[in-house]
Amino acid sequence: MQAQATQASPILADNVPAQALQAHAAALLRISLGVMALAHGLLKVFVFTVPGTVGYFESLGLPGFVAYLTILAEVGGGLALLLGVYTRWVSLALIPVLLGAAWVHAGNGWVFSNPGGGWEYPVFWAVTLLVQAGLGSGSLVLNRRFA
Repeated sequence: MQAQATQASPILADNVPAQALQAHAAALLRISLGVMALAHGLLKVFVFTVPGTVGYFESLGLPGFVAYLTILAEVGGGLALLLGVYTRWVSLALIPVLLGAAWVHAGNGWVFSNPGGGWEYPVFWAVTLLVQAGLGSGSLVLNRRFA
């Protein structure tokens, strides 16, 4: 009979296993991304209003229905990320929305504090969504089965 070797999880300061810390870090990123997506979607609904958002998208030369899809992606995707539901797929699905936002702001320069907002923030947000897709849900999910 041969004993199987088990590999212990590295222990960090204060006896916290690295794997647990990584799971909590992934959850923190996921929840932050979810709050940001939800806030942007609700901003389009309650501040800019749906008709105002549709009008803005049309002024950019985009079909009006893209505004509805964007609002749905941001609100639905934000809620899914907050709950940890299909995190990898939702993160990947939100990347085109952010690349579209980067396209809208591309003419305003790099820094998002420029008048009209630059493309720095949406591109960084798209990269963080890609990272989240690679990390997965982490801890604190509604149901591990759907994470």
